[in-house]
Amino acid sequence: MKRFTRGAETVTALDGVDLRVRAGEFVALVGPSGSGKSTLLALLCGWETADAGSVTYGGALAGRRADTFGWPELALVPQALGLLADLDLADNVLLPARLTGALAASRPRAGELMEAFGIDHLAARAPHQASLGEQQRVAVARALLLGPAVLLADEPTAHQDRGHADLLLDEVVGQARAGSAVLVATHDEVAWGRADRVLSMRDGRLTEGAPR
Repeated sequence: MKRFTRGAETVTALDGVDLRVRAGEFVALVGPSGSGKSTLLALLCGWETADAGSVTYGGALAGRRADTFGWPELALVPQALGLLADLDLADNVLLPARLTGALAASRPRAGELMEAFGIDHLAARAPHQASLGEQQRVAVARALLLGPAVLLADEPTAHQDRGHADLLLDEVVGQARAGSAVLVATHDEVAWGRADRVLSMRDGRLTEGAPR
């Protein structure tokens, strides 16, 4: 459960959510804006703390290991994207590798992802010199770079045309097939169709299946 206080009002953002995403599974999380999807992802990645209940990874309580999680264990594509303004786009993609000491070994994969997403020719540009859609592709490439055990993505195709959205989904699905647990919050019905499971969220509550 997760509640927020807004003035004199208490808002229940998540209520009785019971969710398990298995290794090798791609789960689409759908629902209207304000239904709690982003709050759930923020709680799962450790940006928010549950008021009741717990989050576990591989049987270990996340709250006890949050300081040890790195990009190989848990990667996130936030709606705000979170690119670093003082790094060019290639270095933004390579950031997880730099932080984990795997820079040299990861350069080929970074190049593959940037080429697949049509952003390889933008490698030396700063984030502000790229479109929002291009920045989003950089953020997805960054999250995929090290093949994380858990991949969380919040509306990763929101700023893409259909062609680029499909390219992103190809890689996300491929990451699940490679063994990652993948949870994607999305309004993209094409993504729903490619997911192993679809979960609907409304008013902070989670149900199986796409909304009707």
